[in-house]
Amino acid sequence: MAKVRAKKHLGQHFLLDENVAIKTVEAFGLNNSFKHALEIGPGMGVLTKYLLEKEDLEIKVIDIDQESIEYLHTQFDIEEDRIIYGDFLQLDLMEVFDKESIGIIGNFPYNISSQILFKAYENNDQVLEVVGMFQKEVAERVTSPPGSKAYGILSVLLQSLYDVEYLFTVPPEVFDPPPKVQSAVIRLVRNFDKKIDCDEKKFKMVIKVAFNQRRKTLRNSLKSILDAEKRADKLFDKRPEQLSVEEFVGITKML
Repeated sequence: MAKVRAKKHLGQHFLLDENVAIKTVEAFGLNNSFKHALEIGPGMGVLTKYLLEKEDLEIKVIDIDQESIEYLHTQFDIEEDRIIYGDFLQLDLMEVFDKESIGIIGNFPYNISSQILFKAYENNDQVLEVVGMFQKEVAERVTSPPGSKAYGILSVLLQSLYDVEYLFTVPPEVFDPPPKVQSAVIRLVRNFDKKIDCDEKKFKMVIKVAFNQRRKTLRNSLKSILDAEKRADKLFDKRPEQLSVEEFVGITKML
């Protein structure tokens, strides 16, 4: 079968470099905390073929591109029910994996990469690891520490429950078609010592309200949800990107 055409509306950029594929797969599943894995957006299977060599992992793949699904069926010796035609963002992970812990990997479509991370966060009891290719800007946003310009909503949410690591940068020319930006591979590993010791919905709300007005001090940006007396604390002299996860938890407890 001829190769799959990359489709712009699906945000597809197919990885061509075997060394990058090998390094990405080698970074996955190192802590042996799960036996099931899901690859998102396999395309022509450049990661898939190396994932299938990991005998300790049961691999499923999901793609919204019918052409890619047909290609995978013809090119790989993989059971029918392990190739899912569908949209990851609509997938019920608990149902598909029968409540088992999983890891997620992929050369993620750039137009939904942040949503993939939000979904991993929402399913953090089940998603124990994520290794993925992202736009470099998104990768930096996830892995940046407090005080950095890139630090934002994604950084705080994901770092509240996962250990995050920037692994390596990937140039545009190793993709077809080449994206207009640099890319990077990052890893998130669920750390069960990390717990959000406050109301999770309020925690998310505080972070979003604060970062939606990130140039303002917290005293100004949070006045719609906290009274003046509570905002008198010195902490509220800061801007949101200066706060640690623990400090956001502390503010949430004031609500």
